[in-house]
Amino acid sequence: MGKNNNRKKNARKKKKGTSSPLPEDDAQTAGELNTVSVEATENEVEVATEADAERKALKIEENVEANGDQKENKQSKGRFSWITSPIGSALSKLGGSDPLPPPLEGSLYLFTPSQQDLAKRLCELPGTTNQRHLFKNWSSDPEYDDKKKAFMSKLEMVDQSYPDGGLIGYLNNAVGLLEKSRNGENPLEGWEPSVPKGESFAVGTDAFIDTEKLGLEEVGKCGFVLVAGGLGERLGYGDIKIGLPTELATGTTYIQFYIETILAFQSRYAEPGKRLPLCIMTSGDTNDKTVALLGKNSNLGMDKDQITIVQQGQGVPALSDNDAHIALDEEDPYDIQMKPHGHGDIHALLHSHGVAKSWLEQGMKWTVFFQDTNGLAFHTLALSLGVSSKLGLIMNSITCPRKAKQAIGAIVKLKKGDMERTINVEYNQLDPLLRATGYDNGDVNDETGFSPFPGNINQLVFNLESYVQVLERTKGVMPEFVNPKYKDAEKRVFKKPTRLECMMQDFPIVLEGSDEVERVGFTSLASELCFSPVKNATTDGVALQANGTHPGVAATGEADQSNAMCIILRSIGCDVQSGDTMIANGIEFRAGPDCVAKPSFAVCSNELKKKFPYPSRVKISGRSSLVLSGDGLVIESLNLDGALVIECEEGASGVIRNLSVKNDGWVKVLEGMLYKSEDEVIQMRGYSMRKIDTEKIVFKKDGSIEGNYQITTTSVCGVPVVGDLCQPASEEASDSNTFCAGGCAIM
Repeated sequence: MGKNNNRKKNARKKKKGTSSPLPEDDAQTAGELNTVSVEATENEVEVATEADAERKALKIEENVEANGDQKENKQSKGRFSWITSPIGSALSKLGGSDPLPPPLEGSLYLFTPSQQDLAKRLCELPGTTNQRHLFKNWSSDPEYDDKKKAFMSKLEMVDQSYPDGGLIGYLNNAVGLLEKSRNGENPLEGWEPSVPKGESFAVGTDAFIDTEKLGLEEVGKCGFVLVAGGLGERLGYGDIKIGLPTELATGTTYIQFYIETILAFQSRYAEPGKRLPLCIMTSGDTNDKTVALLGKNSNLGMDKDQITIVQQGQGVPALSDNDAHIALDEEDPYDIQMKPHGHGDIHALLHSHGVAKSWLEQGMKWTVFFQDTNGLAFHTLALSLGVSSKLGLIMNSITCPRKAKQAIGAIVKLKKGDMERTINVEYNQLDPLLRATGYDNGDVNDETGFSPFPGNINQLVFNLESYVQVLERTKGVMPEFVNPKYKDAEKRVFKKPTRLECMMQDFPIVLEGSDEVERVGFTSLASELCFSPVKNATTDGVALQANGTHPGVAATGEADQSNAMCIILRSIGCDVQSGDTMIANGIEFRAGPDCVAKPSFAVCSNELKKKFPYPSRVKISGRSSLVLSGDGLVIESLNLDGALVIECEEGASGVIRNLSVKNDGWVKVLEGMLYKSEDEVIQMRGYSMRKIDTEKIVFKKDGSIEGNYQITTTSVCGVPVVGDLCQPASEEASDSNTFCAGGCAIM
């Protein structure tokens, strides 16, 4: 340990330009180097460090080239290789008895002092865990010098970015975890499971409405974290996933939908002048594309300084065996295999970039984590904030009811002696854990028809003050795990390289003391209202659906988004009929109705109740398409059998009353029936949206109304009202107790 500390001190000195003397044993080597330098340049220059040697050799080349002597130029290159060899020999004797691999020894002059130190430390790791294999197949041909430099730069990048001891720390952690995995050690051994603290809801109930209403008092104090590290290649999409449209009715992309929702919360619930911040975690693959997408679209309505982008590192080295040997690229000995470290890195990034602390100083009270392609993410936001506020939670996991043994992680409270934690337990670990601790039947459904342990969907809400305190203590470093796939029964050979991973939902593991660990819980709502990720290729989705698992493809993501809105409308009393099912690309889903409420219209059930004050007067057929936008819009009575788009400009107001629309509407056309699209968005769905006939009404800020529907309009208390002249007013509509949005009696 002392040797490593001294080495680090020396490396830091070298970075500052301080010379590091060679050992006495190498005095002759230094003298030889000085002699060579004098002969080559006719200037006596002392070479005290390997960096000086490299600079000196480069100067030799420059001087020779300046004289135009091609023959001497070749000789100087020879000296360049020869000069560094003695330095390499000298360095190889520092801190270790075994010489460095000859290919590395002959290449040290190419690297910075810190890179040389890192290479040496990798070779000096004890026993079979040393990483000498990384360098043994290097060529001495100068043609590969740039590749060697890139190789060491990559290792140095990992060393600087891994928060728990650099690259050596990563390898040490890996050796320990791999040994535990090989020995079959159970990390849950001795822990007693029980149902954690939390609340479950059914949409539309009094408990749901009241808790959501409580949460609406908090949504104006939230900072939002989008964990968006993914490309869409797996889906058959050549760009970043947040650029995918959530649905074809409006073409709204995921990132646009998320930002519009945050801005809607901001405009209606934040204090005047307070902006709700957004942080996006990107990867090396997605960072530039994310910046370009936002820039091209003027940040989709947000101020530029309202958005912070933090980029995850390039990953961690893949490991080829139980000794944690770094896996080389199979086709290139000058590169290593890298794998993602996991979304648990987001906590360290929020700490190191000062994001969470800055938000706290800006007056934010909560931090909300959500993922890149779940169009249902915000249906539970106000509800979960209400639960967090009532129960005083530091961390609140959004969950959904899960069937016993369903292949989804569960939120479980664990106790072991005086220790306690509420964490995600993978489904294949939960059943044996329960059986080993007195639950004879393991994971079984209770009287509700579901397991008492709710399913984790990786959407999290944190109390920001407590979250920042934990980040200050832990630097945001999350516990890691390893999950190698073995070829043999002895667990000595991997099927493919593995790596250490960390997950953002493991945050409760780093909590300390009862005041922290007891303040972790959950909010549960049916998955059809909160979770429909678009993450799988269509072929994979077909196989999943055949096994009774949600396919998680683009077609179901769109269908579920519309269906969730239909469910909420039904819960408040609207008559929304179910459409037919269809099959596209082998995926079965419900084709309609397509109901889209833009965030500017409403963002939660409490708002929808106000937007549809007389829900029994609203009927939507199963083949219909309805798009609503604008804060000033109210739907009092509507009979829709077709396609209708209603917009209300910012600052305008409008009421829809006794409106009946029947037209040919919009139809989903299977791909290939009429033509084959080259659009990836259409290909991944297996259908396109053919907009045959659309009725559109626009309430303008100046009080006028635009539209292509033959209607008459009236104004009640200054609020434009649209209705169908051919349809008599209903008995309910003529009720003297009916009020418009402004509270004026309707005549």
